[in-house]
Amino acid sequence: MASSTGSVGRLSQLREASPFSSRDWGLLLVVPGMILFSSFMLYPIFYLFYISLTDATFAGSVIGGSAELIGLDNYVQLLSDSQFWTSMSTTWLFVAVSLVIKVFVAVGIALLLNHARVAGKRYMRAAVIVPLGFPAIFTITVWRGMFSDARFGVFNVVLDRYNTFMLWIGEAVDTVVFFASVSVPQALLVDVPVGFLSGRWEAFFAYVTTEVWLAYPFMVIIIVSALQDVPRELHEAAKVDGAGYFHRFTTVTLPAIRRPVLFASILTGATSFQQFLIPWVFNQGGPARQNELIIVYGYREALNFNEFGLSAAILIVAIAFVGLFMYFAVKYGRLAEGVADS
Repeated sequence: MASSTGSVGRLSQLREASPFSSRDWGLLLVVPGMILFSSFMLYPIFYLFYISLTDATFAGSVIGGSAELIGLDNYVQLLSDSQFWTSMSTTWLFVAVSLVIKVFVAVGIALLLNHARVAGKRYMRAAVIVPLGFPAIFTITVWRGMFSDARFGVFNVVLDRYNTFMLWIGEAVDTVVFFASVSVPQALLVDVPVGFLSGRWEAFFAYVTTEVWLAYPFMVIIIVSALQDVPRELHEAAKVDGAGYFHRFTTVTLPAIRRPVLFASILTGATSFQQFLIPWVFNQGGPARQNELIIVYGYREALNFNEFGLSAAILIVAIAFVGLFMYFAVKYGRLAEGVADS
């Protein structure tokens, strides 16, 4: 006992004799992590910013150091490029539309998987996360085949079967009604084949559908976990007060899962802003670069047009927009505050 007391006393003396305070020791322990973070995150961003200030036109000029500093000329050129504004507006539209659909789909599936009367919820939850196990390039390639412009593409076949079904209904009604000729309105039929990848808005719809498929399992996992933490007593009390299902959802469930839904939305929204594989694999941002998301725009400027400096400026602008998006979403979503403050 005496030896342990003596050890504690010697340790206290060493601490008192040390020139570093407890706070200094804490900072020293954080330094290795900060160095690693700087090496893998901050340094590439700063180097990318440096390239954006040069006239680099190919990889050799960047690596060899032959590129010359030109200041903010790349940013001035970028802001005067109509394709930049087309890409930026298309990107934000893609983020907004896909995010709204992802939230509605994920909340609906999560409510279904958490309902007391649904049998086999464990197996259904396991099935929901299956898409996370496939490589993104594999999933996107499969969806591209489904959205093929060919008549025998999956969705074109489905639309053709829909037309056949509608015509069959029209013939059946025409057979039953003896005193009038009934035909299916043309507005209810679809012109097949549909050029999902050759039309601007058709391709945009294909992008959004694939993005929703890639992101919804992550959101469902978070929302299901949040739903399981909602006190059942609150729902029972609301039932006693005569509240219906929709009223209970808006007054009890939704406030309880607001933060997890917002958290998942911020992460998936930032990922959507950086989406590259979907537009590139589908039709390289076409047709005629009308669906060129901002990352595809930067990639094309570097690899196709040998404008590495301009491409770096595009990516720096994209990083700035993602950072601002996440900052304002976290700040005004009150995610940094305590749960008791909500």
